[in-house]
Amino acid sequence: MRIHHQRSRYIYDLYYKRKAISRKLYKYCIDNGYGDANLIAKWKKQGFEKLCCLQCIQPRDTNYGTACICRVPKANLEEGRTVQCVHCGCRGCASSD
Repeated sequence: MRIHHQRSRYIYDLYYKRKAISRKLYKYCIDNGYGDANLIAKWKKQGFEKLCCLQCIQPRDTNYGTACICRVPKANLEEGRTVQCVHCGCRGCASSD
């Protein structure tokens, strides 16, 4: 799961942030499974810049029908409490952290 995230983030950074690769190469990477198009699409939206995986924002995968605990900003958690996602092992991917 972590390698999938890192590879997609690398492609995202190369194309959208640094503008180091062409559209054709970007499409090739996405079409051949080197990057996750859905995850990259979420990163482009405000509030999802640090999203770790798509499972963490799907309410049907949680007990209470909300987002995963790793999406809660650290400022809103109890002092000294560490959290870890059960899906991917993320320790916090809220955009305000």
